[in-house]
Amino acid sequence: MDQSSWSTVRRLVEWLDEESQAPAEMARLLRVLKISEEAGEVAEALHGVMGSNPRKGLSHTWEDVQNELCDVILTGMVALRTLTPDAQKVFERRMAQIAERSLTT
Repeated sequence: MDQSSWSTVRRLVEWLDEESQAPAEMARLLRVLKISEEAGEVAEALHGVMGSNPRKGLSHTWEDVQNELCDVILTGMVALRTLTPDAQKVFERRMAQIAERSLTT
């Protein structure tokens, strides 16, 4: 993620903070829970691509799946930024840890 992406995330968090009717602690919780909602939409789109629900048939495309995955990623970024102003550093540190663990032999 580049600086522009994190700048957009910061602005989205500010907007959500301004518009939220929930107390701050509840808003934090709801933003983390939103990730599960978005993940469910990925699953729904996958079922739609595969036609696994006979009642709905082929109701989604792979582009829909891609869009829903982007929503999951963005929602995770917003939740992380809600928890810490150092979200970019936290994310980059964690990505480096995972890469070191997974990509080195």
